[in-house]
Amino acid sequence: MAKYCYRNDVSSLVLDPHSTSPSVHFHLCTAFSGSSFRRKIFHAVSCGASSHHRRNHHDFTRSASDEPKPKAAAKRRSVNSEKLSDLLRMADLPEPETDAVKTKNGEALEELKRVVTELQAVDSVKRKAAASIARLRAKEDLEARVTLAILGAIPPLVGMLDSEDVETQIASLYALLNLGIGNDANKAAIVKAGGAHKMLKLIEFPKAPNPSVSEAVVANFLGLSALDSNKPVIGSSGAIPFLVKTLQNLDHRSCSLQSKQDALRALYNLLIFKSNVSIVLETNLIPFLLKTLDDMEVSERILAILSNVVSTSEGRKAISTVADAFPILVDVLNWTDSPGCQEKASYILMVMAHKGNNSDRQAMTEAGIVSSLLELTLLGSTLAQKRASRILECLRVDKGKQVSENFGNSLGTGAAVSAPICGGSSSSSTNRVAGGPKEYCLEENNSSEEKRAVKQLVQQSLLYNMRRIIKRANLPQDFVPSNHFKSLTSSSTSKSLPF
Repeated sequence: MAKYCYRNDVSSLVLDPHSTSPSVHFHLCTAFSGSSFRRKIFHAVSCGASSHHRRNHHDFTRSASDEPKPKAAAKRRSVNSEKLSDLLRMADLPEPETDAVKTKNGEALEELKRVVTELQAVDSVKRKAAASIARLRAKEDLEARVTLAILGAIPPLVGMLDSEDVETQIASLYALLNLGIGNDANKAAIVKAGGAHKMLKLIEFPKAPNPSVSEAVVANFLGLSALDSNKPVIGSSGAIPFLVKTLQNLDHRSCSLQSKQDALRALYNLLIFKSNVSIVLETNLIPFLLKTLDDMEVSERILAILSNVVSTSEGRKAISTVADAFPILVDVLNWTDSPGCQEKASYILMVMAHKGNNSDRQAMTEAGIVSSLLELTLLGSTLAQKRASRILECLRVDKGKQVSENFGNSLGTGAAVSAPICGGSSSSSTNRVAGGPKEYCLEENNSSEEKRAVKQLVQQSLLYNMRRIIKRANLPQDFVPSNHFKSLTSSSTSKSLPF
């Protein structure tokens, strides 16, 4: 008969269902995978239940004073279920830390404690070395960032920014940068300790700042500005003019392309807080961004910044006052195939069309926005198509208002206007108003004005498309379209639009 032995200790589970020896064989199983371990437990409990059932069945037939069979079966099922649940629960428990793991964790904690202690040392060499170690540990380990902050590493690192040694400044800057990665509590602690203001002091010296220090400061502003509570503090500290200057000085090799990208992203984060928009408008950032919008490497980030600027009335006014602002934004819809650029550019134009004045919408129309929007409604992304449709609707409504206003002005000048013609010529002759050589009908005048407006839009659209084709074909600048082309644009209707 097969022998089965069980213990509640997982590390000493004994299984020997195939033994033929009269003595019991103990096999210690300690290295199962999770699924294998569960299968063996289920097999063992099932086999044990069958054996236990046979043994109890023999006892029942031997003794008439035992419990009734239904009660005994229920009791056995309860015992087996409890045993199985206990074994499965123990299998799900995490493995206890070994002595080696505990030793390693203890050594890492002691090292971080030693680093924090050396950050507060008097010797500047030790402080710089400790900052370098903190930089590496915080870069590699998320838990190390939390532990270093708890141990008090942030205040001495911020204090090291007052050092005149460039290497010490760089070590502390990148240590603070790594401590703030993915940790909002550390970002808030750095700003609260005065880190933003001390960083600005590093680049406000009369002499030109070190390029490496400037890059590290820009990178820190990018990380710290991601936290909403830091945006007003950093914006009011004077960081925005520094970031704008960083962008403008890129051509003078004072910063790298990565620094330019970081500065743009930091400005985007800061301008989410609307009060910072007024600070940006005090600089010449808006004209600079529109001028460099043709740079494909940063065009989408520039459009993202302008999307935040148009959220305020003063921001919209600043954009509209820039020369050729609308032709530049409309041109983005023509030369870029990036969905992100198209969506952001259409968003800016949509806000300007809905919340701007009539002159803004007129400037858009003169820039050829209608043809670009019609093309976008067919070939753009879903979001770009929706925004293009809204702009077209806004322009259509605005054009209708202009027609109504023009007609109202013609009435106010005292021009002769006849009543609507409802019957024949004999009935209408009695309703004529003297005072001019012509007779007008209100309904016909309104429809003719709308037709002329639509015809004008179509002609502008076709002429703009011709200019684009000439530009893409690299034809001479003094190229003049032939009379045949001019006749096409003058006689075409909306059905002939090349879309």
